[in-house]
Amino acid sequence: MFAIISDIHSNLEALSVVLADIRRRGIEEIICLGDIVGYGPNPRECLDLVMNNCKVVLMGNHDFAVFYEPYNFNTGAESASYWTRRCFELEPDPELRAKRWRFLGKLPPKHKTDSFVALHASPRRPINEYIFPDDIYTNPGKFVAMFERVEKLCFVGHTHVPGVFLEGPDFYTPDELDYRFEITDEKAIINVGSVGQPRDRDPRSSYVIVDDFSVEFVRLEYDVKTTVKKFQAVPELDSFLAARLIDGR
Repeated sequence: MFAIISDIHSNLEALSVVLADIRRRGIEEIICLGDIVGYGPNPRECLDLVMNNCKVVLMGNHDFAVFYEPYNFNTGAESASYWTRRCFELEPDPELRAKRWRFLGKLPPKHKTDSFVALHASPRRPINEYIFPDDIYTNPGKFVAMFERVEKLCFVGHTHVPGVFLEGPDFYTPDELDYRFEITDEKAIINVGSVGQPRDRDPRSSYVIVDDFSVEFVRLEYDVKTTVKKFQAVPELDSFLAARLIDGR
């Protein structure tokens, strides 16, 4: 049994609640699908927690943006990336500063085992291609290309919308699955949702627990008001990024 988290986006309150829940359940192995940083007000603290608690950590597009350059970002996301970079550079402890940069720079794009593959975005473009539920209607050819690259199970994040894509193509929300997807021989692409910035109209943090038979979607409330206040205290962070946390959009 292991947990998969994704899209923390420097939200310390959300990450702390999720890690505490994972510990409470006695789960020792955690995989992080990336986007540890970006958008939010606590990049250093979140990166440290991920470094110390996650067995596998992958490169997300915001992690890439902070270490290299923002690619195809809107103004708010780009500003947050540059601010995050300054936060890392202003770390007074030179050893810790170097450790964080080394960690970000060595993040791989993909993690593969005999039973699943994990990545941030999509099987075809692991760091920055979105897979939206509407794509099953508007771009079915995209799903053919996706599932050609999947042997059995594929875990993704990136869109911040949890759910399960099947080869049909079909998409099922956690609510439609009663928050549990039974693993069969059928191929599936499973979006684990976002810890720090949910966008499925549910403001609660999202992550999944995986065992040999099923994938359980977990939603947890956290102190959104505190996170919003931290956003508002940083002029470089877009106020919209804080407001959307309240509604989960």
